[in-house]
Amino acid sequence: MVASSQSGHPGGSLGAVELMAVLYFERLRHRPDEPDWEERDRFVLSNGHICPVLYACLARTGYFPAEELLTFRRIGSRLQGHPSRVDLPGIETSSGPLGQGLSIAVGMALGARMARRASRVYCLVGDGEMQEGQFWEAAMTAGHYRIDGLLLVVSDNGLQIDGEVDKVKRLEPVADKLRAFGWAVESIDGHDVAAIRRALDAGANRSGAPTAVIARTIMGKGVSFMENRSVWHGKAPTLEEARLALEEIGASPAFSDLPFDPVPEGARADA
Repeated sequence: MVASSQSGHPGGSLGAVELMAVLYFERLRHRPDEPDWEERDRFVLSNGHICPVLYACLARTGYFPAEELLTFRRIGSRLQGHPSRVDLPGIETSSGPLGQGLSIAVGMALGARMARRASRVYCLVGDGEMQEGQFWEAAMTAGHYRIDGLLLVVSDNGLQIDGEVDKVKRLEPVADKLRAFGWAVESIDGHDVAAIRRALDAGANRSGAPTAVIARTIMGKGVSFMENRSVWHGKAPTLEEARLALEEIGASPAFSDLPFDPVPEGARADA
């Protein structure tokens, strides 16, 4: 997707693959053929720039044809550079401005409680956006109201667009801060599928407190020249780099078999 459009954010998307796959293929209660099903679980992607991994999950679970993925970021495409709720089924909220997703998820979870629905609300955030004050206001609110229908997942890769998170603005000790606000915290390897399952299930079975899963992830996971390099936060690979990357992760079909058609100048929607 990112190579075809020559625009987008591959690093964080690759780093969240296992988290998103477990959610969409195993744990979320959702109906792709009935996206507005009232009893569905809600998923909020706060760091909307990693939408390539979300679009891949939506396509592979049946929300739209997989062939549409290669329209990513093209003018007129439903697959915008940040998710748009009004354009695409399966998107719960438009996102892009960082730090806002948890606030939205808190509202959704409180709404579900008031309506006496069994729906759970899952929210994925990047560690860099936790530098926003709004995130901590939302965290305090969730703890105060003991919103046990809310599960926060932090993709903790230690990097953001300007470099290392600790050097831009130190966040640690994140787990202690969340516990102080009344959260239950699980810390896991964000690429260990069994650990992800256990943490999500622990949150789903917990009462009286929201759950945060701090998932240690690697930016650009699986692609040797991307791993742990902040430059790949928002850099599109060349065609040759994309071929190498897909070979490394064992993608099938081979990249040469895909309808790769780089977007012409002036036909890309970068927003």
